[in-house]
Amino acid sequence: MEESIMKMKSSKLLTKKDLMATFWRSFTMEWAWNYERQSNLGYSYAMTPALKKIYQNREDKLKSSFKRHLEFFNVTPWLSTFPLGISIAMEEQNALNDDFDEDSINNIKIALMGPLSGIGDSFFWGTLRVIATGIGTSLAFQGNILGPLLFLLIFNIPAIIARYYGLFIGYNIGASFIDRVQKTGLMDKLTYGASVLGLGVVGAMVATMVTLKMPMKIGTGADATSVQKIFDGIVPGILPLLFTLFIFWLDKKGWKAQYILLLIAAIGIFGAWSGLLG
Repeated sequence: MEESIMKMKSSKLLTKKDLMATFWRSFTMEWAWNYERQSNLGYSYAMTPALKKIYQNREDKLKSSFKRHLEFFNVTPWLSTFPLGISIAMEEQNALNDDFDEDSINNIKIALMGPLSGIGDSFFWGTLRVIATGIGTSLAFQGNILGPLLFLLIFNIPAIIARYYGLFIGYNIGASFIDRVQKTGLMDKLTYGASVLGLGVVGAMVATMVTLKMPMKIGTGADATSVQKIFDGIVPGILPLLFTLFIFWLDKKGWKAQYILLLIAAIGIFGAWSGLLG
């Protein structure tokens, strides 16, 4: 069973050594985390050995692939190798097939972010870490050196196993699945579905991660109504949506990320000082 999972499907461009280079680099996924695009630098760094091998004689394609994997991405780090494996398989197909839809590579990545993060965060952060902490702490309180050691082992062994197998499973699934859907003509439908799901994930992130409140009230006494309530009566969460669209418009106008961040900070400071925002 283990051999069948770990056996890499035949490839014209890559070897198991290339995938192992991606596996080791995946440990750096969170090292360059940033507020603009989160884990994109770690993802691109992990993809680098495979991309250089895939596009070794095609400089234009190589540059395009690097730019592609510097887009926004974030997922539970211990499951990051699964989309990495799929991305590698898709990049390989892109190199072998000039008609391959390059947009589908990022669409699949975006579509996987939500489901994988939900599973990964619930298991690794919400369950495994709690169990490891409980066992490790109880022993540490007794002065037992096994406390911190067991904490590290209980948490990291399953995490590393998931990271290790995830890469090969993702690559094997990606390679065979992509070959199958291309032959049956399902790639366009898959790309469209992944795009819709990806936009849904982005929309959910706007609703849950962007907070903008206006505590100001109109009227006096018991009849006073907050501006926030009026806007939410039109469309719940419309202020975060409008603010996100405003930032998107600035980005499309060519504003640099650091200037956008400074503007957001300035708006927050002024809003808190004036009482417009809370």
